[in-house]
Amino acid sequence: MNRTSNVTRLPGTEDIRLREPPHNFEAEQALLGAILVNNAAYHRVAEFLKGEHFADPLHGKLFDSLARLIERGQVVSAVTLKTYVESDETMKEAGGAAYLAGLAAASVHVIDAGDFGRMVHDLYLLRQLITLGEDVVNGAYKPTLEATALEQIEVAEKKLYDLASVGQTDGGFKQFRTALTEAMVAAEAAYSRAGQLTGVATGLFQLDQLLGGLHKSDLIILAGRPSMGKTALATNMAFNAVKAYREEHGPDGRPVAVDGAVVGFFSLEMSAEQLANRILAEQAEISSEKIRKGELISSDFDKVLAVSQQLEHLNLYIDDTPALTIAALRTRARRLKRTRGLGLLVVDYLQLLNPSGRSRQENRVQEISEITRGLKTLAKELDVPVLALSQLSRAVEQREDKRPQLADLRESGSIEQDADVVMFVYREEYYLTRSEPTRRAEESDQRFNERHDAWKQRCEQTYGKAEVIVAKQRHGPTGIVRLAFEGSITKFDNLPADEERPLGPAF
Repeated sequence: MNRTSNVTRLPGTEDIRLREPPHNFEAEQALLGAILVNNAAYHRVAEFLKGEHFADPLHGKLFDSLARLIERGQVVSAVTLKTYVESDETMKEAGGAAYLAGLAAASVHVIDAGDFGRMVHDLYLLRQLITLGEDVVNGAYKPTLEATALEQIEVAEKKLYDLASVGQTDGGFKQFRTALTEAMVAAEAAYSRAGQLTGVATGLFQLDQLLGGLHKSDLIILAGRPSMGKTALATNMAFNAVKAYREEHGPDGRPVAVDGAVVGFFSLEMSAEQLANRILAEQAEISSEKIRKGELISSDFDKVLAVSQQLEHLNLYIDDTPALTIAALRTRARRLKRTRGLGLLVVDYLQLLNPSGRSRQENRVQEISEITRGLKTLAKELDVPVLALSQLSRAVEQREDKRPQLADLRESGSIEQDADVVMFVYREEYYLTRSEPTRRAEESDQRFNERHDAWKQRCEQTYGKAEVIVAKQRHGPTGIVRLAFEGSITKFDNLPADEERPLGPAF
């Protein structure tokens, strides 16, 4: 039989109802024979092939036996295996030593055992795909209250993703020169780019200078107390990346991003409409509250309409499904990358994600550990930066200096460990405006007025100002970046040049 055939058909099985799962026994025999003749052939398939991938259980059993012996450093051949096959009833029934000799003879035309191994593996994936499809069909025919249609779809997507992950036969070690070439390509792209950054630019100049942009495969945590503006900052950064997006066609004809990024935004707290409203307010420079309530004069409405027409073609994709599991998020992000391209992923916020299992773990720290590991793995798999927002504990409020620290991260151990960058957003103005001095008992008018004037002066100095505290950066320095903040339009921006101050001290 020709080795390229996918199915060995029995006589009279032309009827579609009698279709057999895809397999190729001859390819399996040829691969086993090649390993018997030359044990080095095993190492070409050892990384991705297992006994369970063979369609014939006997072939799978023999492959596992060969693998065990070769891994122990033993020489395996039809002669050395003679005792083994004669003591195993299944092998004895298949022909014993004569069967092994037949396998060795079947390998005479094998040129590359790796190709045969990949063929066996690919046919295994097709059989698994058929089984998965049958499970989906049977599940849809038997709906239950415990598994809604959407939940069944998510389960099917997860199984497909897992099957695709199993199907990856590439990977392993890279030669240093290959990694070096990739690094030089990234450096050349940064040199030719206007901002001269290796990562995705946030549009906030001092932050880009400190971080070098948001780097591929990095997990970036942006944390802050409520009302500090972490969602606004993440939205601003995402919008700036999308606005700068520019692509060219590579040698294979596929589009390649040369600046900016296609952005996927998982908003587990706010609706897509609310996010769109924020971006509209920021770009039109009109209060988001006025837009939401319809309190616009004619000229303002015309301005909002014109801005909306400019923004409608941006490559920003929002998923506002609440209570997503990390597995569902991973599946949707992977699908977005495949269908639309993806250069930056934003998750708002990670404490609202659920772990993959149906039952929640008793230990919330373990749940957060699973979520942060999943986000870091996703960043590496998709080769994009993942910007995940996080809450801070109330410990911040108990201190006189309310600037956040790494220890303030909720369930901080796993978040701090898995993150490549940890940033905090902090607005002193927020706390000052809520701490107006009151007269103390037996305090003189002069002393009270001095304290009140000092408070007013401090409020004026911090009005419209914010800080981004880079408390951890795996690839570079830490420090403080000072930004402008306009609360009415939820916009973070670069400070005017005359107001910029040097970066804060390293942590």
